[in-house]
Amino acid sequence: MFTGIVEEIGTIQSIKRNPNSLQFKIACTTVLSDVNLGDSISVNGVCLTVHEHGPGFFTADVMPETVKATTLHTLQIGSPVNLERAMAANGRFGGHFVSGHVDGTGEIISVRRHENAKYMEIKTDQQLLQYFIDKGSVTVDGTSLTIFEITGNGFVISLIPVTQADSIIGEKQLGDFVNIECDMLAKYMENLLSKRSEQPATNGITKATLAESGFLNG
Repeated sequence: MFTGIVEEIGTIQSIKRNPNSLQFKIACTTVLSDVNLGDSISVNGVCLTVHEHGPGFFTADVMPETVKATTLHTLQIGSPVNLERAMAANGRFGGHFVSGHVDGTGEIISVRRHENAKYMEIKTDQQLLQYFIDKGSVTVDGTSLTIFEITGNGFVISLIPVTQADSIIGEKQLGDFVNIECDMLAKYMENLLSKRSEQPATNGITKATLAESGFLNG
């Protein structure tokens, strides 16, 4: 579990490319302070497992399904990446619940500045739009952000100066692709409601149950 508050920007040091999978070596410092083999680290919003670590780096494997579903396959040696360790139980919860399981990707189709804010419109899959609400939360490349507007084919985010400086989102340009994770609570709610709608009611008092029990005549 993550919060979407980026701890540092790492750099892709090397890439081992297999036909359908990847292994990254990522240069970093902050996220290594208490790292152990098997720990989870969010890389551009994707939960990856530490395979190996040493002074100033860790490695992580990317399985075929993740390669296919995220933008990680577009990374090159030298690419900057957002990094966040899994949330500590005794830590501050500054963003929102982030699983590190990407729901889809989006394309930046508009970038504009207004005073100290940088607005970006991101086009994404229509199926994801049902999880977005005005002023709701969304994770873009591992960064917890607020949705400022929902458009016909995506949504608009606004980056404050701190976010522009402390994550790779601030450097994204028109036409760049990003990883998107929808609000986890919205997905749970949709699943709960869909399951209930598929099942017949098993309790509660209705006119039919009253009649069957002999409380209604005629």
